[in-house]
Amino acid sequence: MLKTQVAIKMTMEILDAGKQDVTIVEEKGQLLEKANTTVLKFSEENENKERTDSLITIHSDRVSVKRSGAVSMLQKFDEKRITENVYRHQFGTIHMQTETEQVTYQPPQANEDGKLFISYSTSLNNDKPRRHLLTILVKKEE
Repeated sequence: MLKTQVAIKMTMEILDAGKQDVTIVEEKGQLLEKANTTVLKFSEENENKERTDSLITIHSDRVSVKRSGAVSMLQKFDEKRITENVYRHQFGTIHMQTETEQVTYQPPQANEDGKLFISYSTSLNNDKPRRHLLTILVKKEE
């Protein structure tokens, strides 16, 4: 398994009733590559200095995002399928139903950033689904 230090820039766009909410997270992490599987590992702190560890496992047609710490969840993005999970945080538990439209991944090269893109819709506690666009850029560090 090849392990590389990386810089990660994660951009989450949520589109709801004509409004757009954008969140950007930039962290240092690790990229682990083995055969047909790629794993991104990184940690982030919220405004209360509580830590959340993230483990993103990438396959050719699906992605899973496992978060633990201040929030916990195991969200699966399986192209053209509906998946369900539970999101837990300090204020309670949220049931999530996700329909993944598209998953694309381009691994980082020596002089080119890697890119994971996921387009999906998520319904929280059976509310009206909201469209999400998740883009993660991965840059190998020297």
